[in-house]
Amino acid sequence: MARTGVQYEDVQRAIDDLLARGEAPSVQKVREVLGTGSFTTISDHLREWRQRRDENRDVPPPRGMPAALQELAEALWHRAQESANEALAHYREEADRRIAAADEAVAEARRQAEDAEQRESALAAHLASTEQRLEERSTALARSEAQREQLIEKGHRLETRHAELEGLLERIRGEMAQQGREHQQAMETLEAAQRERLAREEQRHESAEARLMGLLDEARQERLAGEKAAADREKQVAVRLERLEQQLQEARGRLAEEEKQHRETDWARRQAETLADTRQHEQALQQARIDEQKRLLEEQARRLRDLEQQLHRCLWQTPPTPDGKEEVDNDEGPAMAEPSEK
Repeated sequence: MARTGVQYEDVQRAIDDLLARGEAPSVQKVREVLGTGSFTTISDHLREWRQRRDENRDVPPPRGMPAALQELAEALWHRAQESANEALAHYREEADRRIAAADEAVAEARRQAEDAEQRESALAAHLASTEQRLEERSTALARSEAQREQLIEKGHRLETRHAELEGLLERIRGEMAQQGREHQQAMETLEAAQRERLAREEQRHESAEARLMGLLDEARQERLAGEKAAADREKQVAVRLERLEQQLQEARGRLAEEEKQHRETDWARRQAETLADTRQHEQALQQARIDEQKRLLEEQARRLRDLEQQLHRCLWQTPPTPDGKEEVDNDEGPAMAEPSEK
C-alpha cells in the first residue's frame, strides 16, 4: 500500500502550532513539527496557505453587533487595514529591493566562482603540461648526461690510443734511425773490406787485375744490392710511417669532433638546467596563484553564506506598527486582528 503524503490540513495544523508559539512558519520548521514530508510538498502547501491568507485579508469582520459599534469597528478596521497595507507595501518594496540586490550579489558571486573554477582548471591543466614538459626535459637531461659520460670515456680511450700511436711512431723512428746507422756501418765495413781485399790483391799480383776488376764489380753489385735493399727498407718504413701519420691525423680529427660534440652536449645540458630552474620558478608562481584563487573562492563562499543569511533575515523580519510598537509576526497580517472593545 502506498504511503499517504503530507496533506494541506497537516501543514495548516503545523503552521497554527508555530504561530501559537510565536514563530514564523517556514518549510524547515513545518517539517520539524510534522517530522516527515518532502520539502517540495511542504513548500507547495505553505504557498497555498499564504495565498489563502492574502485572499482573506480584505474580508470584513462578522456582523452581529450594534450598528454604531459596527460602524465604528468598520471605520477602525478600514483605517487599520490602510495603515497596515501602507506599511506592508513599504516593507515589501524594501524586501523586494533587498532580494533583488541579494540575487544580483548571489549571481555575481556565482559568476566569480565559475570564473575562478575555470581559471583554476586552466591553471591545473597548464601546471600538468608544465610538469610533463619538465619531466621530459629531465629525461632528456639525464640522457645528455649519459651521452656526455660516454663521450668523455670515449675521449679518454682516444687519448690513450693517441699516446700509444705517438709511442709507436717514436719507436718506428728510432728503429729507422738504428737501421740507417746499421746500414751506414755495414756499407762502411763492406767498403773497408773491399779496399783491404783490393790492396792485398794489388800487392800480391799485378797480373790479377782482371780478377780484381771482377771482384770490384762483384763488390759494387753487392753494394748496389745492399743499397737497394736498404732503400726498399727505408721506403717500406716511410710508407708505414706515412700510414701511421694518416691514422694519427684521423684519430686527432675524431678526437676534435668528439670534443666539439662534448662542448655542444655540455652547452645543451646547461641550457636544460637553466630551463628546468625557470620551469620550477614558474611552477612555484603558478602554485601561489592557485592558492590565492582558492582563498578568493573561500572568501566568496563565505560572503555568499552571509548574503543568504541576510536575505533570510530580511524575508522574516517583523515590520513595526504605525504606533511604534513591534507587531507580533504571526503571518496572519493586520486583517486578522480584532478591533478593541474599549
